[in-house]
Amino acid sequence: MKWRDLLYFSKGERQALTLLLSLIAMAWIAIILTDFHRSQPLADPLVDTGIKQDSSRIHSNKTSPNSIRKEKEFHPKETKLSSGGKSKRIRRESKPPFTSYPRSEKFPVGTVTELNSADTTTLKKVPGIGSAFARRIVKYRNLLGGFYTVGQLGEVYGIDAERYEAMKSWFSVDSSAISRLNVNQLSAKELASHPYVSYKQANIIEKMIRKKGRLQGWEDLSLLEEFPENERERLHYYFSFY
Repeated sequence: MKWRDLLYFSKGERQALTLLLSLIAMAWIAIILTDFHRSQPLADPLVDTGIKQDSSRIHSNKTSPNSIRKEKEFHPKETKLSSGGKSKRIRRESKPPFTSYPRSEKFPVGTVTELNSADTTTLKKVPGIGSAFARRIVKYRNLLGGFYTVGQLGEVYGIDAERYEAMKSWFSVDSSAISRLNVNQLSAKELASHPYVSYKQANIIEKMIRKKGRLQGWEDLSLLEEFPENERERLHYYFSFY
């Protein structure tokens, strides 16, 4: 057999051999292309985003003067906030002005106020007396029926010795304005509502009225231990037997 016979292929064999070589060549080309794509570096999204942002900034810097003027001209009561690259305007509500109350004018030095006729407005004009003390003084005066001496201001809640010394020279008292209690016509409960009358004293008076029918005066109470001299002295301004 000659060597030429070994390299002889029939027509069908040549077609098959050609197809096989074509497939091998295509496989190698596919492998080479795949390796090439894998070797390429991936694009950085952050870098790409930064490039786009920089370009947007460059574009925004090239705005026209009219747009800059519109951007600056906004209402003084509006605040611009940026969110996600977009500007928003929030209208701020104007705060109502604080209500200012006029301070009460005080009396000049040397002014004297009659304690039993002064209302809260007048009392607040006395230095050292505000709304709270003015209300307390009027309330205690109504419970008593009136003041018979300026010294009774020291009995008002909150007025200590130092405060009393500072305000006593501003007052005078008209004891004739005191509203008196008619002992013979009031019940024990009504008598005991007075700051100077205890429940025990009121009950004794009621019992004596039931026994005698009517009290004639302080001589009916002076001998009772429930009414010592100091009690009779201050109740003298508030008790009436007629």
